[in-house]
Amino acid sequence: MRKITAGLFISLDGVVEAPEKWTRAYASPEIDQEIGSQVAQSDTMLLGRVTYETFAASFAGQKGGIADVMNNMRKVVVSRTLAKAEWQNSVLIRGTDELSKLRQQAGRNIAVNGSPTLLQSLMRDGLLDHLTLMIFPIVLGAGKRLFAGDGNQVQLKLVESKATKTGVLIVRYESALGGHEK
Repeated sequence: MRKITAGLFISLDGVVEAPEKWTRAYASPEIDQEIGSQVAQSDTMLLGRVTYETFAASFAGQKGGIADVMNNMRKVVVSRTLAKAEWQNSVLIRGTDELSKLRQQAGRNIAVNGSPTLLQSLMRDGLLDHLTLMIFPIVLGAGKRLFAGDGNQVQLKLVESKATKTGVLIVRYESALGGHEK
């Protein structure tokens, strides 16, 4: 069975919104290596509507480097409001129920990039196998938080943690339930 994995940039106070505005000062080869490893282990991106629209606006029609990777990778968009997914190699699904079929298909990991609302749903439904948080040593005070306080408890098991030279903690968790679907 394929695994659903997620990697997010997050501030000390839990903000995941607009990391391009607050992560640059902490760039390091270790972070680049972590991102590269996550990309290399996956062949499908799982995206919520907002992240999909942001990525499509940034990469569709662009060429070279990360744009080639983003454009060529298979993208599965989970949305109840998006009418169609037109970005190259994209398919639209209406809910997380269809993820069971996707997990059964042959292939590498299915990677969640950004998409905090989708990620919350995956964690709540027991569909997330691995979560990597890159915790940046900054308090933003405002912004969309990964853990929105919806009252749902999700247990995770620490697998690995390490610090970069710029003070970012890379913390890897797996589902305490073994990542099995309910």
